[in-house]
Amino acid sequence: MSCLPTVKPLVDDTIRALSQVEFRDDPIAGRKYARATSIVSSAYKRHGKIIERALFERLRQNNRLSVWTDATFAVSPADNTFSTSTFEDCLMSELPYGATKRTLQIDLVVYDEVSNGLRAYEVKRGNGNFDSGKIRSVMRDLLCTHMLLKTYGKNKGHPVQNAEAKIIFYYGVRSIPKPYSLVREELDEHFQ
Repeated sequence: MSCLPTVKPLVDDTIRALSQVEFRDDPIAGRKYARATSIVSSAYKRHGKIIERALFERLRQNNRLSVWTDATFAVSPADNTFSTSTFEDCLMSELPYGATKRTLQIDLVVYDEVSNGLRAYEVKRGNGNFDSGKIRSVMRDLLCTHMLLKTYGKNKGHPVQNAEAKIIFYYGVRSIPKPYSLVREELDEHFQ
């Protein structure tokens, strides 16, 4: 089963929008190269959204999975525990969901009706490495999501038995190591 019919309009709209955008001239590159560079840079950003949408639509086709996104996943003040906890302690922790200190956008939330497992994913193109600051930020968000995810799912009415957060680096350049990340070649097995 293909998800192309549901993703193609997004691709077409993205291409149409890129062809109509006015870009500023760059004093170094000049008009021609500045426009080409700006279009390519904008296409990179939009391509990530297309990958995210394609994964979302394909996972929705699996009858045992409930799939959604959450633009306002609430991270509680309890996330301040990072300063006194080890990475492993955080992975073993379960915090109550509800209080909000800040919010995160969760690209994919997948509940498996058979295993009662809940997983949250951030989707990245994964075609280049992150710098150390970005890695710290992404890992912090990953751990926050992981610690809150089980109670988040229960608050949504799912009998969650296990929960985990991961990052998908679609094109294979992992800025976050296994087992906290996935690449394209691992997705079929991961989602069964």
